Amino acid sequence: MIRNALARFMYGRYGTDALNHFLIGTYLVLFLLHILTGFDLLYWLSAALIFVALFRTLSRNLPKRREENAKFLKKAGPAIQWLRLQRSVRKDKEHRYFKCPNCGQYLRVPRGKGKITVTCRGCHASFQEKS
Repeated sequence: MIRNALARFMYGRYGTDALNHFLIGTYLVLFLLHILTGFDLLYWLSAALIFVALFRTLSRNLPKRREENAKFLKKAGPAIQWLRLQRSVRKDKEHRYFKCPNCGQYLRVPRGKGKITVTCRGCHASFQEKS
């Protein structure tokens, strides 16, 4: 029953996205820094961030919130993709990852195959690497 009430309340509202996750993460960091240092400005900055995140979550102006998120992803997208790639590289023990010297695309090849010729899917450049 409570779940239905919450679903009805959130109907037509924006919800969360990558920008909200960033705002909440930054809020947590600033708030923890405030606790450790006692610097009041950090408290007020963190409070402002959590209010902005809450406002965005409950907003009914969907096009405006999507536009804000798109601008954020345009600026932060490369960093987010790099972090996701690093996480994948650490978890994946069966493959090696190489960056194409021509176009910069990351390529995945199986480990333990010796010296192989890697062909980029994007620009079709070939280069030799040790897997």
